[in-house]
Amino acid sequence: MNIVEVTNPATANQFIDLPKSLYKNDPNWICPLDNDIKAVFDPSLNNFYNHGVCNRWLLKDDSGKVIGRIAAFINNEKAYKYEKPTGGIGFFECINNKQAAFLLFDTAKAWLKEKGMQAIEGPINFGENDKYWGLLIEGFMPPGMGMNYNPPYYIDFFKAYGFTKKYDQITNYLDITVPFTERFTKIADWVMKKPGYSFKHFESSQFEKFARDFAEVYNDAWSEFEKFMPIKQETIKESFRQMKPIVDEKIIWFAYYNDEPIAFVLALPDINPILKKVNGKLDLWGKLKFFWYQKTTTPERLRMIIMGCKKKYQNKGIESALVRCLQLEVVPRGTVKGVELAWVGDFNDKMMAIHEATGAKKEKVHRTYIYTFN
Repeated sequence: MNIVEVTNPATANQFIDLPKSLYKNDPNWICPLDNDIKAVFDPSLNNFYNHGVCNRWLLKDDSGKVIGRIAAFINNEKAYKYEKPTGGIGFFECINNKQAAFLLFDTAKAWLKEKGMQAIEGPINFGENDKYWGLLIEGFMPPGMGMNYNPPYYIDFFKAYGFTKKYDQITNYLDITVPFTERFTKIADWVMKKPGYSFKHFESSQFEKFARDFAEVYNDAWSEFEKFMPIKQETIKESFRQMKPIVDEKIIWFAYYNDEPIAFVLALPDINPILKKVNGKLDLWGKLKFFWYQKTTTPERLRMIIMGCKKKYQNKGIESALVRCLQLEVVPRGTVKGVELAWVGDFNDKMMAIHEATGAKKEKVHRTYIYTFN
């Protein structure tokens, strides 16, 4: 077996294409868009390159066939906030061979160690944690857009190598064909009617305003979490650029108190069943197929990507009111059957309680691991 660094368009394409052969017989797997993965490794599109470095490798067998891949990265704004300098690995894929998996882990570890790191967090993304984050350990079913999917045998690779659990990421599913509990509805409706509070859905024409409001709430809501890094306008703009083709303005909501932005919920239609038809390719033929299926297929699920509330306004029912705004918008449509609430860390007791109050049930678990060098 031979390790090959990704250094040119040919190896970059092999990096992108490997999962298509590994998962070709797995009916649950849905290929992410090639362009979305390429954007992670494009310094002109991923602003994390402004304060970080990244590398990728392929693993080939003796005949030259690609049988594995891995990426390693260092976010310099975050790496040194840990007890030990910590880098990350992600986009790991491998045949069911422990020796092959360990060779990939060793390669990433050696690169990170050479650059001064003393620990690895993974699998993670070289970007925000709303996508491509964590190893699927429970709920092996078709993934939502941006959510990692992997075969169960990857779990054994990580454990055997010495990775240990850092935290679990819980994805709950809310069946909106079932009414919310009376208590939840009463609290939400009461909050929505309180003097001074207002709730507005996103409008693309006012993107700059909503982007500022999003950043203000986000940077307050998460400021006390471990290793928090404020979100930047460049990151918000790039995320919106990727989401723009599927944005539904009326399922992204903001809460205000006397015009001060205090909370938000961001949801998107889960178009992964449509993306399954294009197998990652949005070339001319892929775009034609995508737009055809988009016009003839109505998504039955939404994915609630993120919800945030300023600390001062937490435990006041604001989050419940935002979920109620979503419900009042989508239930009358008669097409959406459920909402994937993704994802909440097992350390986030407040958000876990909100999910439980809605009646949502656990559907998937992804795990973020940590590995400390000897």
